[in-house]
Amino acid sequence: MAEETKPPAPAAAPPKPPGPPPPKNPGLVTLTIDGREAVVKPGTNLIEAARTVGVDIPYYCYHKRLSIAANCRMCLVEMSNAPGGKLMPACQMTVAEGIAVRTDTAKVKDQQRATLEFLLLNHPVDCPICDQSGECKLQDYYMRFDTRPSRLDTPKVELRKRVPLGPLVVLDEERCILCTRCVRFMSEVRKNPQLGVEARGCHSFITTVPGRPLDDRYSGNVVDLCPVGALTSADFRFRGRVWFLSTARSVCTGCARGCDAFLDYMRDSAYRYRPRENDAVNQEWMCDQGRLSYKQFNDRRVLSARVGRGPGRRATRAEAVAEAAQALRAHASQGKLAILASPVASLEDLLVALFVARDGLKLSEVYAGGRPDGWQDDFLKRADENPNRKGLEIVARALGLAVRPAADLPAAVEAGACRAVWAVGHELPDPSIAARLSRAEALLVQATTESELSELATVLLPASPAPESDGTFVNFEGLAQRFEMAYWPRGDAQPHWALAGELGRALGLTARWRTAREVYEDLGRRVADNLPGFKWDSLPAVDRRKSLVPLAAGTVDGRLPGHRERMPLDQSGNVEWSRLPSR
Repeated sequence: MAEETKPPAPAAAPPKPPGPPPPKNPGLVTLTIDGREAVVKPGTNLIEAARTVGVDIPYYCYHKRLSIAANCRMCLVEMSNAPGGKLMPACQMTVAEGIAVRTDTAKVKDQQRATLEFLLLNHPVDCPICDQSGECKLQDYYMRFDTRPSRLDTPKVELRKRVPLGPLVVLDEERCILCTRCVRFMSEVRKNPQLGVEARGCHSFITTVPGRPLDDRYSGNVVDLCPVGALTSADFRFRGRVWFLSTARSVCTGCARGCDAFLDYMRDSAYRYRPRENDAVNQEWMCDQGRLSYKQFNDRRVLSARVGRGPGRRATRAEAVAEAAQALRAHASQGKLAILASPVASLEDLLVALFVARDGLKLSEVYAGGRPDGWQDDFLKRADENPNRKGLEIVARALGLAVRPAADLPAAVEAGACRAVWAVGHELPDPSIAARLSRAEALLVQATTESELSELATVLLPASPAPESDGTFVNFEGLAQRFEMAYWPRGDAQPHWALAGELGRALGLTARWRTAREVYEDLGRRVADNLPGFKWDSLPAVDRRKSLVPLAAGTVDGRLPGHRERMPLDQSGNVEWSRLPSR
């Protein structure tokens, strides 16, 4: 019997190639950018990753809230995992574990110079008359990455200039670099695709849908998005050079949303609002109505005190305060006084005014005035066009005052139950209320702007709007936000809280506040439980601010010499209103 042969043993499997090493930081991606180690979240693109280690990759078309177009080619970089050593667009490439990225090699720099030369071939060199001058990425990047003369030896392509796209936006087609940020914003953010690109090659241009203007209520955002001088604001156009403007961190007063904004100003005049980024409120957008609401800070201002209805007689603020305090005391003792407070006033204004009303005048209720309701959408705009209605409700509740609508006050006046009205703010939900309130024996009004109510006042005190004081607004969601003073008060005006404090002292109250911060530190504890997590010093570097220019938009302040030196500031950089020089 033959012996059985055993089958040969199976050959050993070849060794598997080693897998990728485990991530250096589990849950995160670690890479090297220009020799610096960056640790970021998975899915982060290279532009954002580079920022975390202080590397600035130039770009035009990229925007973190818009889709990736990758059409400007300004952000090309070298990557260790790129096929064939190709340059890759940093805006489009996401991070990968262990890769090395270079943004400063000769190859990258040559590409940046070539991109700028291409973009500038047909771009008009009209920087001296361009509204974007001083804020233009073409200027900035040319000086940083190129600075070479053009080699174009044929005439530049000429396109249309001063093309009105809509009521707020003007287009210069020759300046456009076709980054398509504006097109993507209208399509992706606003879901209203009113803009597109027409024609081909160097003859392409941005345009609207035929026969339809750019009339979206957020059209002004395309001006902010434009990295060059192609899209300009019809409102701000040719009104001022940006290097003459200073900037304050503010909050839009146009509605109860309270969009964060930059207020650009020169001397004691506001020039424009620009949205300020805050993911919890407005991301970085603003509606056009809010964008233009800065004009109320300049126009028809009440700059001096007056005693007597109509023209009356001009008085010093001290005389008007004494007259108002006498009338308030007399009618409060008879139980015939009411306070009308505006939700356009800041939290600090309302804290002092309602404190004086309760402790100095023994009132138990407050009538809420304010602007009438407007339009509303599901994006940002609220129907309530008052920035601090929630703040008024919080302060009144904290001080034990009942809140009643302003519409109830005229009936009380006409019935004789109220013979005097103290109005902190001139805003009314219905203009007809002013005429009915004029039947009161005494109508004491603190107003920032001339209105029906201010014209009928028996005593008129000039009040400062938001740019002329530090303060706080509480939006409709209960979020408290600080805004900072831009320039000192115009004329003889003072903030509502300072005027109310003067009235309180005339009524015998001993409390004395020199700054808005002192107001909040003294009275704000009464409302602190309703503002969780809020700190009055919530804006960075507020305590260290020694001038009125916390953020410069340009290279110089733009104001006449001595304006800042005359401002009386305390050690924390806050204005001491009691030390303001008389004018």
